[in-house]
Amino acid sequence: MGPVPRESQARGSRAPPGRLSRGAWRAAVRSVRRPGWPVGCGAVTTCNVIDLFAGAGGLGIGAVQAGCTLRLSVDNDPWSCRTLEANAELHGGRVLEGDVRDLSGKMLRDEAGLSADDPLIIVGGAPCQPFSKAAYWLDPGDDAAYRRARAAGLLVERPARPTIVRPDARRTLVQEYWRLVDEADADAFVFENVRSITHPRHRPVLNALIQAAEDSGYRTTLCAVNAVEYGVPQRRLRVFLLGSREGAPAAPPPTHRDPTDESSDLPVFETAAPALAGFEDPGYFEPEEVVDGRWAEHLRQIPPGWNYKHHTSWAGHPNPTWETETRFWNFLLKLSPDLPSWTINASPGPWVGPFHWESRRLRTPELAALQTFPRGYRFEGPRRERVRQIGNAVPPLLARHVVEEVATTLGARRTRLAVAA
Repeated sequence: MGPVPRESQARGSRAPPGRLSRGAWRAAVRSVRRPGWPVGCGAVTTCNVIDLFAGAGGLGIGAVQAGCTLRLSVDNDPWSCRTLEANAELHGGRVLEGDVRDLSGKMLRDEAGLSADDPLIIVGGAPCQPFSKAAYWLDPGDDAAYRRARAAGLLVERPARPTIVRPDARRTLVQEYWRLVDEADADAFVFENVRSITHPRHRPVLNALIQAAEDSGYRTTLCAVNAVEYGVPQRRLRVFLLGSREGAPAAPPPTHRDPTDESSDLPVFETAAPALAGFEDPGYFEPEEVVDGRWAEHLRQIPPGWNYKHHTSWAGHPNPTWETETRFWNFLLKLSPDLPSWTINASPGPWVGPFHWESRRLRTPELAALQTFPRGYRFEGPRRERVRQIGNAVPPLLARHVVEEVATTLGARRTRLAVAA
């Protein structure tokens, strides 16, 4: 079955600008580069965006917040498409439910209502599971044994990093992403994935994408970022490959700093308590948030900001249950209200955190808030599906800062065209 187009209310296109000098262009962009204002080439002209592997729409919302016009969101997951439809007023554009392998670049432009000459940015994050650290947990336990030995004070040699690629059909979706960027003749692109795509095991996939883009005339910038440095109340490491035909985009400059860094006058990192304020109301209660079972009492005893290591001799517990480094770091991990959250997981097991400091699971609106989705954003499906959509998303606030830098390169192109005319 082919892709199924889903109509939602489209955002109106803005009129193209008149002639602008290079100085006038820069002044116009600078005039809106302040907190709370959308920034990007959409400030004075339209940057059209197509979002591939859109999921719940984090990248797309960020593009809109950057001043762009989201024309099309594509995903093969029905629940994600319903979520996109339910929030059409926040990002607009059409929603296309389908497999990217069944699409062509021309089909993308047609579905988005764009001609072959309309400027276009394609954004997207191919499924990260083949490249995530979770995949390492399936490896033999050499690394875990090394960490346990180090924790016990033993001098041991660190095992070599694995380089054998695990079979996973989703790895080829990076190639499909590039194929569509190339076929659609996009002016620029944003590719997002987990930090571990730079691991030696996966680096050939990333290198091939960079080489293909540069061979096709794009200037690229690879940047590794932590969402907490951009106002997101969550430590979340991600890699972005930015490409533009009009010059290498700049890496987005951080907007927030670690409180211990006194050399900067940037605002300090956002923390969990303000982000979750208001969601303690009983009206947000979810039955699945209640924690009971084997380790429930252990969780209740863990202080905010700690994990299972509270119950180890390493931490001085009088009756330790575990040895340190014998569990995953997010086992019984509990938020501190005074710190940023740790990474929100898309498919957490029953004892995988972060848990709320009140020893319960986080409610889905709380998870969305830690990802910087707008308050009131609706996620469709049962809780498992809502959590999956939220955990897989790019935080919209981070996406905004990234897309702004790419959109700015297209602004330079518009300026040159205006001067030439």
